[in-house]
Amino acid sequence: MTDAGAELFRERLAQPDQRSCGASVLVVARMLLDPAYAALVATGRHPGTGFALPGTVASRFRYEVLGMHERVTGMVDAAGHLQLPWPRAIGTPPWAVAHQLSATSGPGHSAVRYEVHQVRTSGAEVYDDLVAATSGHRPAALYVGNAWLPRHVVLVLGEVQGRLRCYEPAAGALVDVDRAAFATHRLGLAGWDQAWLVVSP
Repeated sequence: MTDAGAELFRERLAQPDQRSCGASVLVVARMLLDPAYAALVATGRHPGTGFALPGTVASRFRYEVLGMHERVTGMVDAAGHLQLPWPRAIGTPPWAVAHQLSATSGPGHSAVRYEVHQVRTSGAEVYDDLVAATSGHRPAALYVGNAWLPRHVVLVLGEVQGRLRCYEPAAGALVDVDRAAFATHRLGLAGWDQAWLVVSP
């Protein structure tokens, strides 16, 4: 990607609470793949249907994220299949992120199956895997944390000038991370340094 996602981030798209990083990632992924949905969040009006959402960009983003969080942790997944409900107080489980990303499509981006991959390789190999996973212009989710637990989710958009461009929902902005940061486990993504899980096509 030449300038992955920069157009969407004229406004800060920060997660609305401490638990909604995963849901924020899912809303931004949909915005990247579906320009009409991105226009709805950015302007308050869907260009195809005319459906309107009132408020500011921040309030519309908050509304969409909280709605997404409720849906992906509920009893029915994005494909209409039953799933185990998940307490929203502890975030968004990786399988729910995979189900939602698998159902996310847009013009020129048909739905593809996403899977959860536990990080079992060196950090440098994780970087390379993410570059490969996002080379088809579809984002991947990355769960990061400390040495003991995953604690946060970011959206990997693709490689830009030798660095992985990520949407970091705590900051609500784009962050570029180089291969050395992965190799040394110093990612610095909302204070979390360790890669735990990748959700990718």
